[in-house]
Amino acid sequence: MHILVTGGAGFIGSHVVRHFVTGYPSYTITNLDSLTYAGNLENLDDIRHLSNYRFVKGDITDAALMNSLFEEQRFDGVIHLAAESHVDRSIASPAEFAVTNVLGTVHLLNAARQSWAGNYQGKRFYHISTDEVYGALGGEGMFTEETPYDPHSPYSASKASSDHFVRAYNDTYGLPVVISNCSNNYGPYQFPEKLIPLFINNIRNGKPLPVYGKGENIRDWLWVEDHAKAIDVIYHGGKDGQTYNIGGNNEWKNIDLVRQLCAIMDSKLNRPAGESEKLITYVTDRAGHDLRYAIDSSKLQRELGWAPSIQFEEGLERTVDWYLANQHWLDQVTSGAYQSYYDAMYGTGGTSSVVSR
Repeated sequence: MHILVTGGAGFIGSHVVRHFVTGYPSYTITNLDSLTYAGNLENLDDIRHLSNYRFVKGDITDAALMNSLFEEQRFDGVIHLAAESHVDRSIASPAEFAVTNVLGTVHLLNAARQSWAGNYQGKRFYHISTDEVYGALGGEGMFTEETPYDPHSPYSASKASSDHFVRAYNDTYGLPVVISNCSNNYGPYQFPEKLIPLFINNIRNGKPLPVYGKGENIRDWLWVEDHAKAIDVIYHGGKDGQTYNIGGNNEWKNIDLVRQLCAIMDSKLNRPAGESEKLITYVTDRAGHDLRYAIDSSKLQRELGWAPSIQFEEGLERTVDWYLANQHWLDQVTSGAYQSYYDAMYGTGGTSSVVSR
């Protein structure tokens, strides 16, 4: 079995790559990543030497590269995570999100369809999406797989569009696909533009903690390793053409999360209780900021037996412990020094070259 994982040097992608490389030694896993700012090969330094792991530096928006890569490597499956994913960046640069998330996905679909040429036995195209495509919830209810799409940001609109293209290729061409929509991920190796690692770093350095609006927006938080396990069970056991929601059953108001994080950091750094809360500052709310997300994962639990393994308080403390134990990684990322890792470890060869280990 040869699986292509796109975006495998990113936060979620690196956990998925590691999970499959170490959990399925008989599989070959090719990690395709363009190594934009959020891609960091240091995330996978511990498995770089393994014989069933390969890395390709390349962009999913390069149709010719996608076609040649599929032709050369004869992938049996695709786990598609490569995407622009930060809402604030999408507000500033919506076209970039449309190109990568929509057009890039279409290029991958075309390459898979051409490579498999209607011989779909044992093949699978797995598209990873987000709960943000569903829009916003009020105080009650949860997103299910039947919730109508109602995206409110350029990011969520681009992901909704890519979801529709994946379903269209299943309906039109019979391409075997599955889709999952997940809630907010957290854990080790997350790029420090996202709330939890950003605030850990800011608390560590005594910098302000900017909270949008009154901090009353609610998110469901999913431990990233639980997400990788869910992707595993969906890839291997999900039904073609189906969508599966993945959530952590951990709804938290942003301000409550920040205060919990402050308390953990004060304890870990031996600071007086309440010291880090003084860094909280309230800033103008983000445009189109959805109030609440909550995922109903009962279909995934009922049909495939998956369930989240840890509650948020435990996961948050484990996350803090990881970042404090890996301050060099955090400093490398915030300084930009991590971006030289590829050239140092792999050389500066063409972007289409496959590096085997």
